[in-house]
Amino acid sequence: MGRLSHIAARLAILPLAAALVAAMPAEERAAALSGTWSVDLRVELTDEPYSQPMVLTVAADGGVTGSFYNSEILAGRAGTAQGRSCVAFRTTDGQGLYHTSACLVNGKMVGQTWAEGRNFVLPWTATRG
Repeated sequence: MGRLSHIAARLAILPLAAALVAAMPAEERAAALSGTWSVDLRVELTDEPYSQPMVLTVAADGGVTGSFYNSEILAGRAGTAQGRSCVAFRTTDGQGLYHTSACLVNGKMVGQTWAEGRNFVLPWTATRG
């Protein structure tokens, strides 16, 4: 198969991929991501336990509200693609912005938070509760 026909074949499956994502009902996506999560914020898994709450409410239109680290979510969206349901949102501590994204993987949230003003990224995991 030539390079152009290979690219054309890949482009032809895009509508199918979009249809598969759309096939997951919005209510199902919302239920999978919504709820109370306990976010493990340890740098090393051998560190003393340290967690903070994350509360997510995902609307049928994909909007995300709630809180993380006791800060209100200022703007957020949820989406599903490539077999994963994910969220991304912004919070603040009053001094700087925090950009967070996470995907649901095997019943856990696997994510990271970028503290823009503090110049760090912290990977984390979360469990329900």
